[in-house]
Amino acid sequence: VDDGIATGGTVRAALQALAKAGAGRIVLAVPLAPPDVLPEMRSLCDEVICLSSPEPFYAVGAHYRDFGQTEDREVIDLLEKARAWTTEE
Repeated sequence: VDDGIATGGTVRAALQALAKAGAGRIVLAVPLAPPDVLPEMRSLCDEVICLSSPEPFYAVGAHYRDFGQTEDREVIDLLEKARAWTTEE
């Protein structure tokens, strides 16, 4: 999970690890990526869904109104709420 692709290094490693682990199908879905990185990403997975690929691309944070950091406690709370919600069904 990421807010966007900047250089592609992190997502490249993740896609390669998934392929090595034998994933049957790999779909990369990202909100934002530079146009020059997308061709390589497409070669590493079965499908790429990218909502925005602006040109020029400066930095991921430059394309968000609010790019504040999420604290660990907030993530933990959200995951606990999601777990409780899914176990209620």
